[in-house]
Amino acid sequence: MIRPQPCRWFEVVVARDDAFIALEALAGAGTAEIEWHTQDSMVAQGGRPDELLKRYAALAQRYRPYWPPPATQREAERKSPGDALAAAVDGLTAWAKAAEPLVAAVQAAEGRQAELALAESALAELAGSHIDFSLLGQANHGVSAALFALPRGIDVPVPEDLLIRTVDLASERLLLAVGAAESIETMGRAVTEANGRRARFPDWLAPSAQANLDLVAEQKHKLQAELAVQRARLHQTIESHRLDALLADVARATWCFEHGGAIRFAQAEGASPGDVFARITGWTAEPQRLVEAVEASGARALLRLPPSSEWPKGVRPPLVLRNPWWARPFELFPRLVGMPGAGGADPSVLLAFAVPLMFGYMFGDVGQGLVLAAVGLALRNRVPTLRLLVPGGIAASGFGFVFGSVFCLETVIHPLWLLPLDSPLPVLVVPLAAGGVLLTVGLLIEALEAWWQLRLAQWARDDAPALLVYLGVLGALLHPAGWLAVVVGVLWAIAGGAAGVKRPGTALALRLRAGFAGLGELVEKTLQVLINTLSFARVGAFALAHAGLASAVVALAEAAGHGIGFWLILVVGNLLILAIEGLIVSIQTTRLVLFEFFTRFFRPEGRAFRPLAPPPVTVKET
Repeated sequence: MIRPQPCRWFEVVVARDDAFIALEALAGAGTAEIEWHTQDSMVAQGGRPDELLKRYAALAQRYRPYWPPPATQREAERKSPGDALAAAVDGLTAWAKAAEPLVAAVQAAEGRQAELALAESALAELAGSHIDFSLLGQANHGVSAALFALPRGIDVPVPEDLLIRTVDLASERLLLAVGAAESIETMGRAVTEANGRRARFPDWLAPSAQANLDLVAEQKHKLQAELAVQRARLHQTIESHRLDALLADVARATWCFEHGGAIRFAQAEGASPGDVFARITGWTAEPQRLVEAVEASGARALLRLPPSSEWPKGVRPPLVLRNPWWARPFELFPRLVGMPGAGGADPSVLLAFAVPLMFGYMFGDVGQGLVLAAVGLALRNRVPTLRLLVPGGIAASGFGFVFGSVFCLETVIHPLWLLPLDSPLPVLVVPLAAGGVLLTVGLLIEALEAWWQLRLAQWARDDAPALLVYLGVLGALLHPAGWLAVVVGVLWAIAGGAAGVKRPGTALALRLRAGFAGLGELVEKTLQVLINTLSFARVGAFALAHAGLASAVVALAEAAGHGIGFWLILVVGNLLILAIEGLIVSIQTTRLVLFEFFTRFFRPEGRAFRPLAPPPVTVKET
């Protein structure tokens, strides 16, 4: 639990045609990190079918808006990804040939629908004008009329021989232009370059705007009915060609090509030319789950979990953290730094107690703590990091009883210990003592790591004196006998430095020099850990700051009287404290963990387990 667990090596031998079924099963299990190959892989066997992918991209560019989402499940087929992709692209091409007239009809109808909507907006704004709209759609003798729409705030050059009428709408500006056809075309190109659009006036317009609005509504209704018919026919072609299944085959085959380097294709020694096998190797965090996934896939495969003596030479297995459910949210802190090595310690269980205590001490309030816990509980699935607010809020509520604070009010309950602003010195001293205990635990964890790594003798020579001197200094604050431990630690460091000189017959002066070098290292290490200890005074300082803010909020509320103003200021003040101090206290807690506690022992020398991402399509047995 306190030590990262190495993953197990696995090997899968599978029939060549079932290689991707097995790979998808391994990825779907979510517990397999695959070893990638550069030789004898799918790339070497023939590479990606770029021509097929180009055909698919061309189809997607034109028809993707009309495609349904890919199916989420497909039957497991003993077919190579190249064959599956070729069949899917051929199916999409056949559908495109049948659907092209319908797609063209839908696009034409949608274009007319957009023109009608633009004309309707212009007619509605120009309803009070004296323009004879019937003449606009029937302009001749070199004179033309057009309606343009531009985004608000965008201007385009207007030819001098055009007459312009402008209508400002909420999101765009309409321009009714009348003039020479060549000038209309010139302005149309300028509007298009400015991300605008154009609509031609229909030739069936009536003289008045109101009559035209009625005609537009009638045309829109007919067009909507036509679109519904065309879309229904298009949907029938999609269903008859099983387009969702074809798109699922493309997604599945593309995933296989992207991960083809995870499969090594090789012919079994002494087998006939048709008996070709593939090999997939890697690491797993849950061997039994992996075995079940391969068995359920239906692939003709054999999975083996060899002992560590048969693992490839020179490999470094990835590591996983094994913690009880209540400590897993606190894995966030070591993961911010990196994965500890195989001989390192995972402090998540210890942090499950230390972090809430530090957070709660700085945020001691019964009501605010319960609010924080409720927020963390409500958002734990949406923002997993906020799960830390649940134990932190509960601890803050507990310290609220200790300090006698409920939503900033210190008159609701009697403090179990003291009011922070009345006795600030004890509030500062307690975190210092707790910090000393935490750092001592960190130094002991370093000793434990040295034992795991078979370097306990080195730790005893180089690091044990610093632990002894540190404990002696802390103990001397309570009893003078602590200085005896300091003296023993100093002598230990000098003796250890002198003993570290390996050459036989070394001169006494050289050994003395090495001994005093050990003393210098002892002073440096002791000062570092003492400075780390003093940093924990910020826990008490922020507890006092929290009490000060609470007192200020209550003072402002009381100055407003005892009516609704009192409660309004109290509520707003508590919300501000929750928002501002919640962020600041979280940052300070993280800083103390990463920069004061972790520096005593934590070394991110391990490799985190990274399982293969699952395929976009779930394979099911037929």
